[in-house]
Amino acid sequence: MKFDLKNLTRKQLEKLRSDIDIALEKLAERDRKAALIAVEKAAKAHGFTLAEIAADTKPSKTKRKVSSKAKPVSTPKYANPENKSQTWSGKGRQPEWFKTALASGTKANQLLI
Repeated sequence: MKFDLKNLTRKQLEKLRSDIDIALEKLAERDRKAALIAVEKAAKAHGFTLAEIAADTKPSKTKRKVSSKAKPVSTPKYANPENKSQTWSGKGRQPEWFKTALASGTKANQLLI
């Protein structure tokens, strides 16, 4: 089906959009139901119910514990000579001021605190 969208009014285009959205929702629901039926058939072919398979996919009870302790802040090792409040510990990505200083010929040991 081909529409000449250039000749439709705003109201007609909005109605068309609404009809398309409704049709897409109905299609998605039909596809979901078809997928569910296919999954149930596959489970049955292997001797299981869908509920049994779904129970096996639940997350494990042995979850890794996340430490509630905050990581210690690293001690600054380098400082920007132009702005002493800008520091870097030497770990992680180099800050722009550090890269700029190295590019201009300053040695890293000259930036040590």
